[in-house]
Amino acid sequence: MTLPPPQDVDVVLPCLNEAEALPWVLARIPNGWRALVVDNGSTDGSADIARALGATVVHEPRRGFGAACHAGLAAARADIVCFCDCDASLDPSLLAPFVDEIRSGEADLVLGRRRPRTRGAWPAHARAGNLALARMLRHRTGLRLHDLGPLRAARREPLLALGLTDRRSGYPLQMVVRAADAGWRIAEHDVPYLPRTGVSKVTGTWRGTWQAVRDMSRVLQEVPVHEGSAR
Repeated sequence: MTLPPPQDVDVVLPCLNEAEALPWVLARIPNGWRALVVDNGSTDGSADIARALGATVVHEPRRGFGAACHAGLAAARADIVCFCDCDASLDPSLLAPFVDEIRSGEADLVLGRRRPRTRGAWPAHARAGNLALARMLRHRTGLRLHDLGPLRAARREPLLALGLTDRRSGYPLQMVVRAADAGWRIAEHDVPYLPRTGVSKVTGTWRGTWQAVRDMSRVLQEVPVHEGSAR
């Protein structure tokens, strides 16, 4: 069997006012991969910077992390699609072994478990919210995951077939829940988590964190509706 060429990868980077972080992030996209920067209404020139640095820019006027991610997924054309935050908290070059695992058929969805490298990289309230969600996810699906982080990889067509509908903070969790319901093989690997550049739009405050938890809690209440396999 002939494997797809290594460059057959798109990286979706949801972006809202990340002008300062973009050069660092885009410089770490593996050679031959395409960076899809999804501008979600930036006012700091992020789209122009991304374009000047060689990224493909997708405009998504509807605000929301899920809206930006899904617009990127819809715009992707590669067989394998990766997701990464655009705030320099995660290094997209770490996606290379994730893609290898997808390409080889060892897993259908690969997630990065964030491991903070400095004391302030992951605030206590954000870690607490993530832990609560991981426990609820385990109860809902049986998956023994530790994180619902944004660094991930999967094949494009099966992702689209999941029929993801959340367009807010629940999007990453809905992807995992529906993948689990569909019988996907889901892997998790440790990745270093760095202090983000700029101010967080979601988990920078207790209020933002718990709003995200509420969004995700609604996802966990979904009745399984998707059947099928990523293979």
